[in-house]
Amino acid sequence: MLWAVLRGSRFCRGSARFGAPFSAAAASPIPAPNPRPDITFNKIFINNEWHDAVSKKTFPTVNPATGEVICQVAEGDKADVDKAVKAAKAAFQLGSPWRRMDASHRGKLLNRLADLIERDRAYLAALETLDNGKPYSISYLVDLDMVVKCLRYFAGWADKFHGKTIPLDGDFFCYTRHEPVGVCGQIIPWNFPLLMQAWKLGPALATGNVVVMKVAEQTPLSALYVANLIKEAGFPPGVVNIIPGYGPTAGAAISSHMDIDKVAFTGSTEVGHLIQKAAAESNLKRVTLELGGKSPNIIMSDADMDWAVDQAHFALFFNQGQCCCAGSRTYVQEDIYHEFVERSVEKAKSRVVGNPFDFKTEQGPQVDEEQFKKILGYISTGKREGAKLLCGGNPAAEKGYFIQPTVFGDVQDNMTIAREEIFGPVMQILKFKTIEEVIERANDSKYGLAAAVFTKDLDKANYVSQSLRAGTVWINCYDVFGAQAPFGGYKASGNGRELGEYGLEAYVEVKNVTIKIPQKNS
Repeated sequence: MLWAVLRGSRFCRGSARFGAPFSAAAASPIPAPNPRPDITFNKIFINNEWHDAVSKKTFPTVNPATGEVICQVAEGDKADVDKAVKAAKAAFQLGSPWRRMDASHRGKLLNRLADLIERDRAYLAALETLDNGKPYSISYLVDLDMVVKCLRYFAGWADKFHGKTIPLDGDFFCYTRHEPVGVCGQIIPWNFPLLMQAWKLGPALATGNVVVMKVAEQTPLSALYVANLIKEAGFPPGVVNIIPGYGPTAGAAISSHMDIDKVAFTGSTEVGHLIQKAAAESNLKRVTLELGGKSPNIIMSDADMDWAVDQAHFALFFNQGQCCCAGSRTYVQEDIYHEFVERSVEKAKSRVVGNPFDFKTEQGPQVDEEQFKKILGYISTGKREGAKLLCGGNPAAEKGYFIQPTVFGDVQDNMTIAREEIFGPVMQILKFKTIEEVIERANDSKYGLAAAVFTKDLDKANYVSQSLRAGTVWINCYDVFGAQAPFGGYKASGNGRELGEYGLEAYVEVKNVTIKIPQKNS
């Protein structure tokens, strides 16, 4: 879907490639951005009302393109989580408006929320770009488009994900009910703030749960604006509560809270360990985790070279390289390795880095100073360990958190940059000889989120895709997402699935009900 959105818009007209669409954007139907959108919501949203933090603390949210403070935001912590959980529990009580609501009406509310987001699409895209740094054209064409489609998809499931009757032996009538889990804690990341909010809210609300959500401290503004749209859409008080704050305080309080029945987290594997431990040590709440990745992108010698180069570039550099499923280990078969590297370097050098509100810009800043320094540190490590720096490797501007598109060649599997998630615009290209070799090397990672293979040979494609231990495998494409298809990881990339029918399963309890009857007839 992500690629399909871009291909289907004027953003990519006249070309099958992702690399040259930005110059066409000015002629597209994207409304001109407001680079200084008004900030109307910066507090904590509980019970359909806006609150200061109990502690009265605030924290700054920063424009990554300039390093300047946008505004102060209420800093939620354990006391605010307790307030939100209390409101959520009240909304989930038997006989409450939310519990009594028809499933079809829950779907109607989700569709209404999607309509409101679509109404305010240009404003939300500008807000996302201001707070996150991604190009406005991407915010508008990709992120907001996928948010709306996600909410509408799950709206359709609201009255269709149901139990079954079971032909139990004897004079009994047996059936199952899909009941909501209850109070769901949701912790979302900063790389796709609006989209991750939709991925979490859609299945939770479609199945009748109530939500306490912590938004990333780096990017709280767009999610808080959506909170106001949730109220406008008509969701009852307490059904959705949104808290900006830090992981070690607000996030930890959600993970360990005795009255939260499930926690869903998207973020680093390191934090995922802490959340799973906290859940186990508290009330054994359900846990779904979508964590880090070091995804292999395998380019066979018979691949369409032009397409493979474009897609490998897109797989790594999209969203400033800040994608958990980025194709961050590019394995290229030895007989095309040199040509592929040469073309990849040329493409990286031509990538336009700059003001994210400029339609010509392909790459904005990294999200904050911490990420900026971390990525530059990995680049230094790569050079020190013997990888060949072929382009980039430095800051791309005097202010803001911009980094040059960077490509390393001669990368070996044991190098730090080939083992650890960089989460930035740093491409690592590795050489391989045989299919068996590259499968073994691709699987030699603690991660298993995504993978891809590029080849014209269907037998090779099937063999490789079935051999890779990853939750998603793309063949001759990359970053193709849709609300209909599940996403999640193997191994240290997490557990559970989001999106699709599979994404509903974590948000329901299956109850078996058996009734003694006088006589059963077929």
